[in-house]
Amino acid sequence: MSIKEFHDIRHSFPNEPGIYKYFDDSNQIIYVGKAKNLFKRISQYFLEVKQDSAKTKLLVKSITRIEYTIVSNEHDALLLESGLIKEFRPKFNIRLKDDKSYPFIVIKKENFPRIFFTRKIIKDGSEYLGPFTSTFKAKEILELLKKIFPIRSCNLNLTQKNIEAKKFKVCLEYHIGNCKGPCEMKQRKEAYDEMIQHIRNILKGKFSVVSEFLKTRMELSAQSLNFEEAQLWKRKFSLFEDYQTKTVIVNPYYNEMLVCSVVSDVKKAIVNLLEISNGSIISTKNIEVEKVLEESDESILEFAINDFIKGKENIEELI
Repeated sequence: MSIKEFHDIRHSFPNEPGIYKYFDDSNQIIYVGKAKNLFKRISQYFLEVKQDSAKTKLLVKSITRIEYTIVSNEHDALLLESGLIKEFRPKFNIRLKDDKSYPFIVIKKENFPRIFFTRKIIKDGSEYLGPFTSTFKAKEILELLKKIFPIRSCNLNLTQKNIEAKKFKVCLEYHIGNCKGPCEMKQRKEAYDEMIQHIRNILKGKFSVVSEFLKTRMELSAQSLNFEEAQLWKRKFSLFEDYQTKTVIVNPYYNEMLVCSVVSDVKKAIVNLLEISNGSIISTKNIEVEKVLEESDESILEFAINDFIKGKENIEELI
């Protein structure tokens, strides 16, 4: 689009916040942007083109049509921009090279919930905790959790009706102490759900609650002269403490926080995100960004953070 052609339509752009879409001669979206003021932002591409890079000049030259959408504020514009870039992947927008499917630990929505490693997020109301930066780390944590809290690993449909009908028999896992036998009502649902809640607390970095629980059970068993049980709880407490000391503690006074940094050169940028809960780093994520129009570190960081938060919100909607 020439400067003259732009001048002919310039008056149609409002002085309001929103997003704009640039189309090429094949009617493909080639760029999506956001603006506090649509009139001023779009005008910059055409009236300040002499100061821009070669890539920006190529973008402007490729534009044959412009569409815009007015929104209430800049935040809404950012969300809409992010969604459109994800959907259409315009060739002149920055690209997040983060298509890897990260591993999660899922607490299945069912009676006597199973907990297992997965890369697939299914919209069934289950709870997905993570993401974890490596498969090994996720499986290592899962094994530790099962050693401390013996939850079931079978795929039986443990509805109350099936249990009361005595459709199941305890398996080897029960006899070697890896399961408490809820399939034969050898463990109450309340006690099982309590274990699930402690596992949830560990994965969310709420260590003090779990530590107090394990320590109390150990002490109560000792006071009751049940030394074998006390030794069992002591072993669990030691496993948990070992895990806790290996977890990076940032500051016990930090509650919920997202720490971000960006390093970039001419062609790409790396964004690092640390999610902190209750003073502990509970997840980390590196996002590689491919630059297209020499985007600033500020705009790259803003886009990557929004993408991360939006991804978390999509997961939470499934719970």
